[in-house]
Order: sequence, then C-alpha cells, then structure tokens
Amino acid sequence: MNRVVSWYSCGAASAVATKLAIASGVNVTVAYCEVKEEHPDNMRFLKDCEKWFGQKIIILGNDKYKRSIYEVFDKTRYLSGHNGARCTKELKKQMRIDFQKPNDVQVFGYTVEEQRRVDNFIDANNEVELLTPLIDSGLTKSDCLAMIQSAGIELPEMYKLGYKNNNCRGCVKAQSPAYWKKIQIDFPEYFEKMLVQEKRLNVKICKATINGVADVRMQLDDLPIWIKPKDDSPDIQCGIFCELAQQSYSQQATYQQ
Repeated sequence: MNRVVSWYSCGAASAVATKLAIASGVNVTVAYCEVKEEHPDNMRFLKDCEKWFGQKIIILGNDKYKRSIYEVFDKTRYLSGHNGARCTKELKKQMRIDFQKPNDVQVFGYTVEEQRRVDNFIDANNEVELLTPLIDSGLTKSDCLAMIQSAGIELPEMYKLGYKNNNCRGCVKAQSPAYWKKIQIDFPEYFEKMLVQEKRLNVKICKATINGVADVRMQLDDLPIWIKPKDDSPDIQCGIFCELAQQSYSQQATYQQ
C-alpha cells in the first residue's frame, strides 16, 4: 500500500483530520513542520494530540534557516507577495517536498469553508494524491474546535487569546491593521521584529481602506490610531456532522488528561 502522510500543523483542523485518517484503519504517518515563532504552547498541544492519536508525531524542520521565519527573511530578503509567504515556502512546503515519497497519499486539514484552497493546491501540486477527511465529513473549523474540546484536550493558546488561526506570533501573511494592533499588544517583541524587517526591506505588510481609498499600503509604525485591535476568537460549536464524525473514532481510547 502507498504510505499515508497526515500533515499536522498544531491547528485544530489538522488534528481532527489526522484523527479521522487514523480511525479509517490505515497506517498513518503524522508529520509536523516546526517553526520557532509559533506559540510555545503548541508543543503541549502536540504532546496531547500524540496521546489522542495513539502514536508519535514526526517533527521536521528546515535547519538551513534554524526553523525560524526571521532567518528566512534575513537570508532571502523577501517577506510575502503574490506567490505567498517565503517563510511558508521554506519552512513548510520545502519540508513536505523533501519528506514525501512519489506514491504518498497526503492528508490535509482543509475544512468545508476552504474548498477554494483545495482547488488551488491541486492546481499547483498535480503530483500529490490528496485526502481531505474534513471536507468529506462536512466539518467546519468551528466543528473541529469543538471536537478537540470534546476529546478533553485544551485548545492551543493562540485560539484562547482571540486569534482565528494558530499561526506564528505575527504572521506575515496577515495584512489587517487590526490584526497587527492585537499582535502589538499581545506580543510586542514580535511586532517590533517584523517592523525591523519592513524597514530593512522597504516593504509594507498591511493594507486598509483610508478615506475611501481601498488597499492603501502602510508599515506597522503607520497604523491609523482609529483602527482597534481585532479579537477574532473563533466560534466553537458542533454542527450537524460532528456526532457522525466522532462516532468514527469513538471505539478508540479517549484522551485522558
């Protein structure tokens, strides 16, 4: 049989996708690409998920860049553009390419809201045989968060702090001034580090509508004072398909605190 690889990201969706893949009865290799700028609570969540999965997670990392987004920025002199963030390419995509085998079946935690992302991934990676257990099960991001809690696992700290996604502490792909205002409050040292990168490379991460003009670019030290920090706390509740999905792994041992 072809190897099945589930790409775990320390997010709720990838955790549930991995659990469903394991519950299907096939042997699943679970892999995680470590990025140093993620919240340290992610390692606690990873260990909890290993207990839930009943198996270890392989931790990968691009040591050429010391597993750090800032090493990528320093060495490539590039943050983000039309082709995506350079840190994602070097620290995650390249690790996947290096780890994968030609006949692998790969599992990703795309939810039903992310069909367009799936389509874009397929267009850009025609060689990859893709499984999307969350979409197949009709599961949303909200469902996945609720399913993690139902399993007795504490959600990662970034969700509890009011972030929609469990990304780095200051994600270069985020263009919202309100997001960066919140990063400035919660993680001021990472806000300042990103500002240094902007100045060094003479780029502008954020954009907003200013005086009726859309997509006005600005650097982090020019964020309008009237823009307030955005609490983007995710909705956490089980929808109609939650119970059906949970039944698929209900025979396995439940997580014990």
